[in-house]
Amino acid sequence: MKDINFSFIVPVYNRPDEIEELLESFSNLDGHHHYEIVIVEDGSNNTSEAVVNSFKTKLDISYYYKSNTGPGDSRNYGMQKAKGNYFIILDSDVILPSHYLSEVKTFLENSYYECFGGPDAAHSSFTSIQKAINFAMTSFITTGGIRGGKQQVEDFQPRSFNMGLSKKAFLASGGFGKIHPGEDPDLSLRLHKLGYKTTLIENAYVYHKRRVSWSKFYKQVYKFGMVRPILNQWHPSSKSLVYWYPTFFSLGLIVSILLLVFSIALPIYLYLIYFALAFVLAFISNKNLIVAFQALLAIIIQFFGYGYGFLKSTFNLEVMGKKPEETFPQLFF
Repeated sequence: MKDINFSFIVPVYNRPDEIEELLESFSNLDGHHHYEIVIVEDGSNNTSEAVVNSFKTKLDISYYYKSNTGPGDSRNYGMQKAKGNYFIILDSDVILPSHYLSEVKTFLENSYYECFGGPDAAHSSFTSIQKAINFAMTSFITTGGIRGGKQQVEDFQPRSFNMGLSKKAFLASGGFGKIHPGEDPDLSLRLHKLGYKTTLIENAYVYHKRRVSWSKFYKQVYKFGMVRPILNQWHPSSKSLVYWYPTFFSLGLIVSILLLVFSIALPIYLYLIYFALAFVLAFISNKNLIVAFQALLAIIIQFFGYGYGFLKSTFNLEVMGKKPEETFPQLFF
């Protein structure tokens, strides 16, 4: 594709401070690229309109307010309003490094894909909890290995905090569905069925702040776990044993602790070796002992939350034969 015109699509819900940080990072992008930014306010009470207006002299930016219908539908709304032929979808809680758009543009000009995803990273200004959660979500020894590593991955399933989608692919697929979370892998799998290829652009990373409390993090990964069996049901070809990993890990840890009552220590030693490795890797990547210790807690929360959600959803859908929309209405808009 010769002429790529980018439109950034950003849904937001009651987070004007995040929008301000994101727009400030747009102001610091390298190069002289032309692009537009479409902010979609998803029924917020605490709106970002004033923040957006303060950047209109610096950036080509549009602002739309709509009733609350969820992030997937808001992204679709933004893509319908956008003027570009290639959409880059971001969450409101990300910050762009200065090279971001140059990296995406160069990659697509050399090797065009209708859809791409980029990794996430922790900025040096992030809190220790944010850095610990980032490690748990991105490390190859946790579920980061399931999401994709540092190499270019054919048929990579992008996540909507950092995702590119051509207008052509959007029109063909109809965009995001009504489920949340899980709307992004669902879209990727539907694109694959339509014959569109997706990929990972390794260096097109964003700084992803995520949520700052352990309880919110647990709720997030618990929902991720509940969604995966639904996606497996909708897209049977996507089923894989790797999605059982957090469940097996969590159950194994519980059994290992119980076995200590019978003086059987080998299983718990294996877990201790795993956690020691995770600690070392977290320390190497962050150069901070507090973050390294908190990363262990983040991993435990991640595996137990996802594992429990996955097991609960699998039991209801596969064993009890229940319908996803009726069993988990909180996951659908």
